Amino acid sequence: MDTTPTTWTILDAAHTALRDAVTGVRTDQWDGPTPCSGWTVTQVLQHAAGDQQAYAAVLGEGDFPAYDPFSPSGTVETSALELLDPPLTASRHAFSRVGADDAAVAVPLPQARLAAPVAVGAAALDAAVHAWDIAVATGQHSPMDAALAEQLYAVAVEIVEPLRGFAYAAALPGDDGDAVDRLLRYLGRDPRWSPTA
Repeated sequence: MDTTPTTWTILDAAHTALRDAVTGVRTDQWDGPTPCSGWTVTQVLQHAAGDQQAYAAVLGEGDFPAYDPFSPSGTVETSALELLDPPLTASRHAFSRVGADDAAVAVPLPQARLAAPVAVGAAALDAAVHAWDIAVATGQHSPMDAALAEQLYAVAVEIVEPLRGFAYAAALPGDDGDAVDRLLRYLGRDPRWSPTA
């Protein structure tokens, strides 16, 4: 994967979190449950990779995924990183051409176009939250810190409401915990989820 930093540190951090979480999955964990109800770890990986590829494709960097990221098969013919790395690289290349003052960046969301910081943040939010899904499903530490979660929360409140029901569940109540917990609850995820609960 091309790991050359972009000017978008939020995206770099989210991509690193996702790749690190995927790297930490043991061979026997790919069919395990995740916070994404009904989806295995493999399906979350496929979804996350497909989403990053879609963000890149709308910006002219490569093709759209050959499968529906919202209906992942749960079967991967290659290694996890062979599936993930090309979309991450394409996303990084696509967003590296986006200027901070661009007011109408294309995104594969109902909004169609967003201001640059929000568009980049949307791609980062997707990668980071699925990094968390994979990490907690496989017994790893959360890949998100408070600083990243605060940045992502600011993006989430800008974009999530039209995506409820198909990309994000209803927000969960509660105001205890840290910035990561607040972000997760806003995205409809239980910060205390575990595969054995």
